[in-house]
Amino acid sequence: MDQGDLEREKGITILSKVTSVHYDGIKINIVDTPGHSDFGGEVERVLSSVDGVLLLVDAFEGPMPQTRFVLKKALEQNIKPIVVINKIDKPGERSWEVVDEVLDLFIELNCPEEYLDFPYIFASGVQGLAGNDPKEEMKDIDPLFKLIIKEIPAPKVEEGPFQMLVTSLGYDDHVGRLFGGKVLRGEVNLKDNLCVIKRDGETKNFTLTRLNIYEGLKQVNTEKVEAGEIVMLSGEHDVEIGDTITSPECQEALPRIEVDEPTVKMEFIVNSGPWAGRSGKFLTMRNLLARLTKESLTNVSIDVEETEQPDTLIVSGRGELQFAILLEQMRREGYEVCVSKPTAIIKEKNGVKYEPIETVTIDVADEYMGSVIEELSKRRGEIVDMGKDEAGMNRIVFDVPTRGLIGFRSDFMTLTKGYGIMSRLFKGDEPYKGDIETRHRGSIIAKETGRATAYSIAPLQERATLFVSPGDEVYEGQVVGENAKSNDMVVNIVKAKHATNMRSSTEDATVLITPAKKFLLEAALGFIAEDELLEVTPDALRFRKRLLTEKERLNEFRENKNK
Repeated sequence: MDQGDLEREKGITILSKVTSVHYDGIKINIVDTPGHSDFGGEVERVLSSVDGVLLLVDAFEGPMPQTRFVLKKALEQNIKPIVVINKIDKPGERSWEVVDEVLDLFIELNCPEEYLDFPYIFASGVQGLAGNDPKEEMKDIDPLFKLIIKEIPAPKVEEGPFQMLVTSLGYDDHVGRLFGGKVLRGEVNLKDNLCVIKRDGETKNFTLTRLNIYEGLKQVNTEKVEAGEIVMLSGEHDVEIGDTITSPECQEALPRIEVDEPTVKMEFIVNSGPWAGRSGKFLTMRNLLARLTKESLTNVSIDVEETEQPDTLIVSGRGELQFAILLEQMRREGYEVCVSKPTAIIKEKNGVKYEPIETVTIDVADEYMGSVIEELSKRRGEIVDMGKDEAGMNRIVFDVPTRGLIGFRSDFMTLTKGYGIMSRLFKGDEPYKGDIETRHRGSIIAKETGRATAYSIAPLQERATLFVSPGDEVYEGQVVGENAKSNDMVVNIVKAKHATNMRSSTEDATVLITPAKKFLLEAALGFIAEDELLEVTPDALRFRKRLLTEKERLNEFRENKNK
């Protein structure tokens, strides 16, 4: 069901999707939601359109933080779950132990007593098999569909005029804005007159111009729909997620979708670099504001706030990965923007500072455990639980401030040489844990604009990690590397060897240049220092200082020192 380019590249679900199947004369609508907590807004907005939940749990790994997140949200809305122990064909599977671990999770979340006797089934998604015992021979996926029909109630159908809560938005080149959700009451026909009730209570009538339902992975046109069906409508462009669509004669607003508050924010700044506009088409504040406002309409966990500075917007969300996905989408659409380092949203209650805390689950081998514990301890992490599985992997659970996790994923991959597994889940707000220093090294800053030369890079690479190669263009104020020491260092990386009429040996030709370090977007967001920005363009990611010239940075330093 994951059809987006980024979803296929990263192997994760980013946007929720709807499909339908027909089994034994019954139509079953299935909504696929992301598991990563950064995209929790997708889960929260679609839960109101389903009547049951299939909780997928890995037969080897057991319940993960994302399992807890999805289950918690389902129980909050009193939605009945079916536990599917998936990947039973995986080496080292421990299906029955995982069932017990899921039961412990239900108890931990204080679920209603009737849910403790939850239905469960074992399955292999790759092989298309399901059954009641992982050791018995399985023939097909039919047992899963039979369990769904048996345990998940049919949609509750209310008598009365049409009513629907908008839980998804889309766009069609021919009819414009599409909006959809589950029909909660009544029926609707094509060309009917309907009414949209906005956030502030304002109402607006419109005529239904398209009525779509889901058949398989596709939307198909239909003339009439009754309560219980998931639909997509069109006919009005000014519709937001959480609005209510009703019949004009019965304008009753439904409760709006409630989502968890953002935990991280960052600045989106108009690209003021010397190469602005080289590869992007959309550069201005008007372009950025329109794009980000559009994103906030479809992504309920994103907030956009204008500031007193005319070139800066504050965007709030759930985490680095969510911001990285948004920026990657924007750069592929032709946008250029500079962004600051993500920062945790600190709140104040009764004079006490509170910050977001996340539960981090680490799976790591013995040889890497010490270094991981040491690094997270520096980031104010506290060990909550520790254990070891049958394969000899250690599972360690930490409570860590969100501030301490910004930029940690790339460090974690380095510490574990790529063999560690990490997952995160927002726990809640707790009193401020104290200062955290997440970056211990300074930056190498270009002094002049030009092309980097091997002559300049060769002596620098011995005391720094460089981000550029010989021949790469750089500009004044660009961060071209990471210093081995804690201070920043300004260098002339474009300096070339002077030509003379004296013969010289060919020793320059034998200088070995270490390959430049390249960043993916998520890792780049974690590397930025407080006085730096990341320039995101369709063809490049560049680190830079907020103030490009050395004179401006020196003046700012003196002003801050005199305050």
